[in-house]
Amino acid sequence: MDNPQQEPKQLITGLLSEKAVLKQKIYDNTFEVFNMIKEVLHEMSNDLNFNLRNVDKRVRLEYRDRGKYEAEIRVAGDLLIFSMHTNIFEFDRDHSIWKLSYVKENKLASYCGIINVYNFLTDSFKYNRLDDLGYLIGRIFVNKDRHYFVEGKRQMGFLYNNFGTATVDKDAIKQIIESAILYALEFDLLVPPYDVVKIASVMQMNTKIENSKLQTGKRLGFKFNSDDVLEENK
Repeated sequence: MDNPQQEPKQLITGLLSEKAVLKQKIYDNTFEVFNMIKEVLHEMSNDLNFNLRNVDKRVRLEYRDRGKYEAEIRVAGDLLIFSMHTNIFEFDRDHSIWKLSYVKENKLASYCGIINVYNFLTDSFKYNRLDDLGYLIGRIFVNKDRHYFVEGKRQMGFLYNNFGTATVDKDAIKQIIESAILYALEFDLLVPPYDVVKIASVMQMNTKIENSKLQTGKRLGFKFNSDDVLEENK
């Protein structure tokens, strides 16, 4: 008679040997890509600063390594933060990725690591304005085969159809970073509606006087929506 515990043990062993190992591989791929992003950010800042050597020093680019999973590049009044998530994700069943033959033929190809790209105002960090807003302008997905795609706003977004054919490399990363910088520079800070800011508390004013902390964001109501990629690439 079979051991009743044999089946659960086999299931656990199977999941660990397949899915857990898969996720470790994707993590390694994503971390490798993130380190490539750091290299490109550093190289790009040096290259562009050389071209800007005769321009006002306040518009120079400044790269900073924020730790193992974060890096930033300051571009004049904008700050781009690249942040790698340490977990591996699967897409929900309504996501457009499931329409691709690449994923239909190999379900494990849908598991991805994520690198998020945020746009903040430089002054938000300079003056420690904790209530200021930053925006997710793009996210880079990397899978077990080092195939990738990008969801994002306007030029940050690539067609999902690239997934399964495009392998991430330094040229691809440079294109992504250039698109992110261009988007941030064109994404202007708008005057908030008068009715939104017409009343201020004593605490807000005291805070403003001390640390310039009244909430500032580039665009009220702006939020990341992956559907924008499909709309903007039609």
